[in-house]
Amino acid sequence: MRAMALALLLLLTLPLSLPAADEEKKAPPASISYYQIKPSLVANLASGGKYVRCDIQLMTNDESLMEDLRLHDPAIRHTLLLLLSDQDGDKIKTPEGKEALRKEALSQVSALIKKETGKESLKALFFTTFFVQ
Repeated sequence: MRAMALALLLLLTLPLSLPAADEEKKAPPASISYYQIKPSLVANLASGGKYVRCDIQLMTNDESLMEDLRLHDPAIRHTLLLLLSDQDGDKIKTPEGKEALRKEALSQVSALIKKETGKESLKALFFTTFFVQ
């Protein structure tokens, strides 16, 4: 009877200990923050259309960068507006053109943030709206 009680006790505790071992193997989720460039960016195009209007969000996993992004928002907007105004509307209407623009925008904003703060914590740049006319 005692052996059966001990076996039952082991069976009841075994499933409870397995998930804990699995949880130890998992890495803690990274903290991700998004900084929205507000208001929308609007720029005249160099060719292929009249203007572009877009909303952009910057992604970082460094919470301390959020304050730096707020501080340097005017310089970020300036950099993005110059880049947008140099575009050909016909090219950025295509998926490939949008992706090339997104990568270039990320590169330029990352370089600006590194120059101003010394941080390399900007992970991505996303167009959340994008309109070319």
